Amino acid sequence: MAAKKTAKKAAKATGDLIISKSRTKAAVKKSNVSSDFYGALDQAVRGMIAHAEGRAEANGRKTLRPQDL
Repeated sequence: MAAKKTAKKAAKATGDLIISKSRTKAAVKKSNVSSDFYGALDQAVRGMIAHAEGRAEANGRKTLRPQDL
């Protein structure tokens, strides 16, 4: 029960998750997924998006492209 409360607090602290828990779990083939993983994955994805935005802006674009990752 405490793990669910921790995950909910992490989600509220960062806003809604931009990743899908069900799709993440479905993508994992041989391991279990801890509730803390989703928040960490969400933060990693948000960091990647922020980096891509910075790169696109530095190149004078408003559109994110695959090479920005």
